[in-house]
Amino acid sequence: MENISYLYGLFLSSAGISTDSRSIVPGSLFFALKGENFDGNKFASKALESGAAYAIVDDPDVQQGKNHILVKDVLYTLQQLAMYHRKQFNIPVFALTGSNGKTTTKELITKVLSVKYNVLSTTGNLNNHIGVPLTILKIDNTIQAAVIEMGASAPGEIMTLAKIAQPTAGLVTNVGKAHLLGFGSFEGVRKTKGELYDYIAQTGGTALYNTDNPITKEMAASRGNLAAIPYGVSISGSRILETTPQEPYLRVMMGTGETLNTKIIGSYNIDNILAALAVGELYKCDRLLSIKAIESYIPSNNRSQLVKGENNNLVVDAYNANPTSMKAALENFGSMKTPVKGVVLGDMLELGKDSAKEHLEILRMLENMNMEHIFLVGKEFAQAAQGYSYYQKRALITENSLQLKDYLDNHKTKGVTYLIKGSRGIRLERIIESLS
Repeated sequence: MENISYLYGLFLSSAGISTDSRSIVPGSLFFALKGENFDGNKFASKALESGAAYAIVDDPDVQQGKNHILVKDVLYTLQQLAMYHRKQFNIPVFALTGSNGKTTTKELITKVLSVKYNVLSTTGNLNNHIGVPLTILKIDNTIQAAVIEMGASAPGEIMTLAKIAQPTAGLVTNVGKAHLLGFGSFEGVRKTKGELYDYIAQTGGTALYNTDNPITKEMAASRGNLAAIPYGVSISGSRILETTPQEPYLRVMMGTGETLNTKIIGSYNIDNILAALAVGELYKCDRLLSIKAIESYIPSNNRSQLVKGENNNLVVDAYNANPTSMKAALENFGSMKTPVKGVVLGDMLELGKDSAKEHLEILRMLENMNMEHIFLVGKEFAQAAQGYSYYQKRALITENSLQLKDYLDNHKTKGVTYLIKGSRGIRLERIIESLS
């Protein structure tokens, strides 16, 4: 059964989409998705027993009755359903991708647009080939604008997501050394992120780009038929104000005279703020209300957060890491005014053949920063530090975050400001309580 219009009729009369048989919404459509370690087809009957109206499956061996709908590929069908649904709504859909800053920028854009519109935006990390269609399928007649974050780990994925979400405008935050294992090279990353601009150019939408970033600037300029609007520190006349150890949050003097006081750690976030304000301007949101909206944003989920603990203060940026974001975090931390500093750095994952070189480069950078306390977590950093006398003498190196947690529970420090940065797979959030 590949009739999307028929399936769409079922969707409209359903209670929405379910993909987990353990948390079925009664009256929903259960999509039996497959993963590396699971096959939703095996749970189709359980989903129906739990109240799902229909189960969409792609294994003929599990088809048992009229409430089982057999398709060739469940994921493809979900994506096609989302694409069909998107076409029913004539609303602004803003898409963004990039190597760093996607989620923070998405949150800031959502805050800004919310001063004027009822906004739907990507939640959590639902920014992939499953998350994007699920988000699109949540659009209803109450939604006036949508903000869709797009992630990718291989060529072609951004174009696939763009065809599903059909954005009317979008931006690439930046292009860095992320997911090199899947992309093969930095150029592969650049080409894939540029697929968003390709789609916008093909469909007559509007692109925004950071004119201070030579890569995104060239990406916009090289697509001659792309309607592109620049934003950035240089053309806005903005500047970062000095912080204090007591209030280390990013403060920006806008070129138009307003002072913007955030609850975000990291000077590199000025690009994300200016992107959000540029999107607000594109959609004619009140500027002062947009600034207040950004000021009200409090980061969560271990992104650019300041945790003030009983013993130490922590700059937590441990949701993810790649060489570009790691260097930016270290540079920002180096400029912070605080008497005693320490770092907890976890491996940067999915770097492929460049991994050893990139971890060694971070260690060379860190050596010149005179940190009082150094903790390195993961096999990649351990290998890079082998034979590196500075780290053999100065750093505690553990294979995983649980080992470090055990150590920290028994060796307390006090009055230190720590930067915590690493890839999500290293799970540095485990040590936050022990260190704070």
